[in-house]
Amino acid sequence: MLKKFAILLFCGFLTLSIQAQNFGGGLIAGIATSQVSGDQLGGFNKAGFLVGAFTNKSISPLLSIQMEMTYIQKGSNNPKMNENSISDISLSYVEIPLLLRYQQSNTIAIEGGIETAFLISSSDNDIYGKISATNTREFNTTDIGIFIGLDYSISQKLTLNSRISNSIIPIRAHVSGATYKLNKGQYNSVLSFALYYKL
Repeated sequence: MLKKFAILLFCGFLTLSIQAQNFGGGLIAGIATSQVSGDQLGGFNKAGFLVGAFTNKSISPLLSIQMEMTYIQKGSNNPKMNENSISDISLSYVEIPLLLRYQQSNTIAIEGGIETAFLISSSDNDIYGKISATNTREFNTTDIGIFIGLDYSISQKLTLNSRISNSIIPIRAHVSGATYKLNKGQYNSVLSFALYYKL
């Protein structure tokens, strides 16, 4: 229910922004490289797609707010699965980032914000493919994270964005179920690169 409401809210916001002169918007396309903290694997070895749309509004000559909706693939990849038999993870989300952007110069802007992602599909995978759901642990349906990023304006219409994000609540518990201080389970970490096209 929450996911449907968020999607409807974004669609309405995007429609209004296209009609209003003080709002902007456009399309997003890029790649996301990711890892899952706590899965016994390291490195941003999982590559996935990142596509969506955005709308924004200037609140001063240097500051603007932006809301996005993207389809993003996250998870982890084990390039040495034949050697260590550690399964990797495939996750797909509808993600809604909300951010504040500071225009540092004519071409460079820095950004930061919070993102809420709703799980579409998930699987653990071994050398034979997808592991049966009865032999794996369920993932949480919502992933909340924080991020920082950098924009570089290529032209008046096109911007290159790089962003790093991390979950602030676990995407699922550890295999053992143990927790220690801030380590409550497994977390998504994502490094993304995307092109933003202004309509």
